[in-house]
Amino acid sequence: MLSFGTLATKVFGSSNDRKLKKYGPVVEAINALEPDVSALSDEALRARTDEFRKRLADGETLDDLLPEAFATVREAAKRTLGQRHFDVQLIGGMVLHEGRIAEMKTGEGKTLVATLPVYLNALPGKGVHVVTVNDYLAKRDAAWMGQVYEFLGLTVGTIEHELNDVERKAQYACDVTYGTNNEYGFDYLRDNMKYVESEMVQRGHAYAIVDEVDSILIDEARTPLIISGPLDDRSDFYNTIDVFIPKLKEEDFELDEKTRQVTLTEEGNEHIEQLLIEAGLLKGDSLYDVENVSVVHHVQQALRAHKVFQRDRDYIVKNGEVVLIDEFTGRMMSGRRFSEGLHQALEAKEHVDIQPENQTFATITFQNYFRLYEKLGGMTGTAATEAEEFMDIYGLDVIEVPTNRPMSRADEDDEVYRTAKEKYEAIIELIRDAQKRGQPMLVGTTSIEKSEILADLLTKRKVPHNVLNARYHEQEAHIVAQAGVPGAVTIATNMAGRGTDIQLGGNPEMRLESWLAEQHEKGKEPAPEEIEKKRTEIEADIAEKKKQALEAGGLYVIGTERHESRRIDNQLRGRSGRQGDPGASRFFLSLEDDLMRIFGSERMDGMLQALGLKEGEAIVHSWINKALEKAQGKVEARNFDIRKNLLKFDNVMNDQRKAIFEQRRELLADTDLNETIAEMRRQVVDDLVAEAIPEKSYPEQWDLESLKEKVGGIFDLDLPITDWADEEGIAEAEIHERLLKATDEAAAKKAGQFGAQTMRQLERAILLQTLDGLWREHLVTLEHLRQVIGLRGYGQRDPLNEFKSESFTLFEQMLARLREAVTGQLMHAEIAREAEAPSLDVADLPPMEVHHIDPNTGEDEFALEAVDMGSAQGGAASARARKAVPVAVDPADPSTWGKVQRNAPCPCGSGKKYKHCHGAF
Repeated sequence: MLSFGTLATKVFGSSNDRKLKKYGPVVEAINALEPDVSALSDEALRARTDEFRKRLADGETLDDLLPEAFATVREAAKRTLGQRHFDVQLIGGMVLHEGRIAEMKTGEGKTLVATLPVYLNALPGKGVHVVTVNDYLAKRDAAWMGQVYEFLGLTVGTIEHELNDVERKAQYACDVTYGTNNEYGFDYLRDNMKYVESEMVQRGHAYAIVDEVDSILIDEARTPLIISGPLDDRSDFYNTIDVFIPKLKEEDFELDEKTRQVTLTEEGNEHIEQLLIEAGLLKGDSLYDVENVSVVHHVQQALRAHKVFQRDRDYIVKNGEVVLIDEFTGRMMSGRRFSEGLHQALEAKEHVDIQPENQTFATITFQNYFRLYEKLGGMTGTAATEAEEFMDIYGLDVIEVPTNRPMSRADEDDEVYRTAKEKYEAIIELIRDAQKRGQPMLVGTTSIEKSEILADLLTKRKVPHNVLNARYHEQEAHIVAQAGVPGAVTIATNMAGRGTDIQLGGNPEMRLESWLAEQHEKGKEPAPEEIEKKRTEIEADIAEKKKQALEAGGLYVIGTERHESRRIDNQLRGRSGRQGDPGASRFFLSLEDDLMRIFGSERMDGMLQALGLKEGEAIVHSWINKALEKAQGKVEARNFDIRKNLLKFDNVMNDQRKAIFEQRRELLADTDLNETIAEMRRQVVDDLVAEAIPEKSYPEQWDLESLKEKVGGIFDLDLPITDWADEEGIAEAEIHERLLKATDEAAAKKAGQFGAQTMRQLERAILLQTLDGLWREHLVTLEHLRQVIGLRGYGQRDPLNEFKSESFTLFEQMLARLREAVTGQLMHAEIAREAEAPSLDVADLPPMEVHHIDPNTGEDEFALEAVDMGSAQGGAASARARKAVPVAVDPADPSTWGKVQRNAPCPCGSGKKYKHCHGAF
């Protein structure tokens, strides 16, 4: 019996169908232009770019140009790539242009789809960023699709890890720039640590298209990007603490696999305290005395390293290093490190060299970085299950774009076995049967360990196969290229097919590349006609093999386990049934699987035994699929709540970050900071007087001794402030005026000693370096605050509101310290060598690293390899701002003022300059 929802969809169509209908007339308009555009010469087609730009300058919009621009790109793709955009690809292009997410199945040509909106949005000349998941895809797509853009007169750039600032700036100056999410984010952070405006590399955030948008904006979104430098080396202490963890008994700790947390029990606390006291490592009698905070931290991280993180699942040890494994793709994350000492604890556990810890210099989450863009689009094969999160966090609507040919893959019901041994037996039998029939198979596993268990079982049964996991990812492209050959068996972790489709029969280009590499190894250089002959042979062989694979039923995908997220399962399934090819998929589960075990398989085991399920038998029913999907949905919802909660806290920090970065950019752009410095100096005097002479107080209550001492310390002035109090009838205002006059004169004298030009350089260097140092300290303080603020919930207080309140107070205190520190340094500055201007570089800072850190669970925290201080610029409205309507400036509402130059009159109507009024530090 149909539900009311299903019945309504049959009658009225789904909301997705209704959204797709509006694109039909535009597709017809583009198709109608095709004959005329096809008749144009190459020069005439290229000239359309200049014509479009002129029309934009004359007042037309991108939407007005869309049909002609898309028709132009389609024709350019035909001439350069030999590929013509399908109608559904035109729809995908329109979805991306509107700032939405296009869900397109694997093999539907997402890379080609992106050329349409990229070209259209590159016409205004503000730059378009195409975001990919790894460097290989960034380089490949830029070279491949770059042919279309360059044919039409646009410039194309690629951001690669090894580029220096000058090279990065040149790449960002191109009309279209390809790069990874990490490179864009770190360039933005590094730009906001620059000391000269001209060294910033990014030029704004107008429009971005994110490939594999679910991976970047959801899977990686909970781990912020962090730039840091090393702290003092404490490697010996990690090794010392590590010795005690194996001595703990089972009753000494509680492990929660769902949340991946481990805590000491009361017995465990007493046991570890006793061990530490015997080793002379504890001050006092209790582990939780304030002097032992650092020891508690190290014990906790060592406990997590031993009990939560498993070798060959969460990390591997390679060449004497602990290398993390990405839980979503199964790839090795070389150079990336856990934070908060967890990675050092793992290194101690595995007895490898321990690298020093790091201090945060700058940080941002992917959520907040990508919300900088005025318009954002994304594409992936699997987004519908996370549509609510995309809309809630980014304001992005998900549109499911239909396939070019009807999907003919058969998705079979899951088979559930009691034990893992029975499950693997059933999988091997199915593999052997399919191999006999010549059907290619892709077997998906959730970890390296499980892929190797299955590979060992297949080796024992003499079943030929390939393994694709983090250990062998160098051969990934070649293994994937042959995964569609009849009878091929490919075992893969979740990384399978990322950026490369499995083609039935094999991949002709990869086969030709392998043959050419073999010839070069033999010292032969094949002639062009020989290469062409070989190409024809390979294509004929692949056509024959494709026919065999199709007759055998196409690619068969087997999942050896259900993942926590339905999206990862759908990604695996999506490798089969490409472009209308036949195919099949089936998941094999056991009650010993992590997901089943964690989410209540004990009850099910008893039920299956009661039903008389024999060894080797499986239970198969569509109800099981629905129950599993419901469990997965609950896990996804819980993970969404975690990410949403993290974002609420990060938004507080983000407001402060935006304020600091914006002020910093304006300081860099301001050629003369003299007035800013003078305003800060006067504010320091105001604060000192207000502290020593409280409002409405009597002279006998004044603390002029303290005021004299602080004026001497900060301004290097010995003023008779205590004598002033003896003057009859002297008021607070008079003391205030005398201090202002004395400090202004001292500052003028100091400027006269240095000379105007040197003084301006000194002011800029000291202000920026002090701001950066205090901001770094502030980030550490906020991180510590966030870690403990949750405890306020026990006192019936909202941790988020408490965090907002306290972080704002800390921010104000940081600005007060900034004013005081900058003023003090300038007033104490001395000329070392007359002719030498102060250096503006940051060579004295410690070497930096870039990281990815989870501030809540520590689960996916990692750092990228060391880098020099490089590049990236901020600014631009959030993703939601694109829907905003322009509003009139309201003097009472700063949110309506937009960007105000520091030297412009303040919009509040005070008559002061903005930097002396609402824009003051």
